[in-house]
Amino acid sequence: MHYAGGMRNPTRSRRGRGPDAAEAPAAPALRLTVLDHTFAVCRLPADAVVPDWAWTGEVACVTRTGDELSIVCRADLVPAEVLREPGWRCLRVRGPLPFTLTGVFARIAQPLADAGISLFAVMTYDTDYVMVKDEVLADAVDALMAAGHTVEVRV
Repeated sequence: MHYAGGMRNPTRSRRGRGPDAAEAPAAPALRLTVLDHTFAVCRLPADAVVPDWAWTGEVACVTRTGDELSIVCRADLVPAEVLREPGWRCLRVRGPLPFTLTGVFARIAQPLADAGISLFAVMTYDTDYVMVKDEVLADAVDALMAAGHTVEVRV
């Protein structure tokens, strides 16, 4: 699927719809909250034991593949010797989100992509988390709000 033209669900064709066909109603705005801490995305060997520090904090995600053990957690918890990409800020989508809801990630990713902002995403059973680099957080919030979403920044 080619991303530059926008995100489309390839299983939902517009085939058979004439030019006078009514468009689907706009999806409701999302409510996001910027979490307090700065996060890191870490890489350990695939056979590494999950360290205790990986499970600490408001958001922690551990994923094991045949190639790596990937950990997303608070940056201040990661030991200096661990390979990491630091400096991520996390926005939580207010949930829970039903599994039948479609397009949630696209409604976040598209305005960020249009603003030239890369992201890292984590999805859970209840909701989605989107991480952007700390230095573009204000731009990300502006882009999401311009797209009609509400973003709460904790003080």
